[in-house]
Amino acid sequence: MPGNKNTLIIGYGNPDRQDDGVAWHILHALASGLGLPVPMGYEEEFPANDSLSIEFYLQLTPEMAEDISAYGRVCFVDAHTGDIPDPVRMINVDSEFQRSPFTHHLTAQSLLSMCETIYGHKPEAVLISVQGYHFGFERELSSETSLLVGKAVGMIETWLGA
Repeated sequence: MPGNKNTLIIGYGNPDRQDDGVAWHILHALASGLGLPVPMGYEEEFPANDSLSIEFYLQLTPEMAEDISAYGRVCFVDAHTGDIPDPVRMINVDSEFQRSPFTHHLTAQSLLSMCETIYGHKPEAVLISVQGYHFGFERELSSETSLLVGKAVGMIETWLGA
């Protein structure tokens, strides 16, 4: 039954590419702040329940549409490269299929469009976007992006009503 679960927070990016993995750090800090168990590495799953699920992936894929359609609301968390004026931004996400020149790139908007078209349900959705400054082959965030993690966590907590 679409929409029978409450809230999904889904982060994505590559933790091996420095600031591209900021979503992992945000999810880790959020879970810890909410008193939830946290995995030691990004390869492990966050424990889930019917009210809140936290998931991390390297990228969004079409197969996620079915799982996402089971939720009432979804928060996507990702990095941006400075093309957005705010270092941390939350926007509402509506379903809109967007073509991409990259076969491996799927937007939150396109994923919601798939949910709505295939499963007849589109959860309420927001996107938290955090500026990345360095994208080298490291697992540590840059000092600039690291300073933005707390602000992003605070935005998510406010959205959750925590």
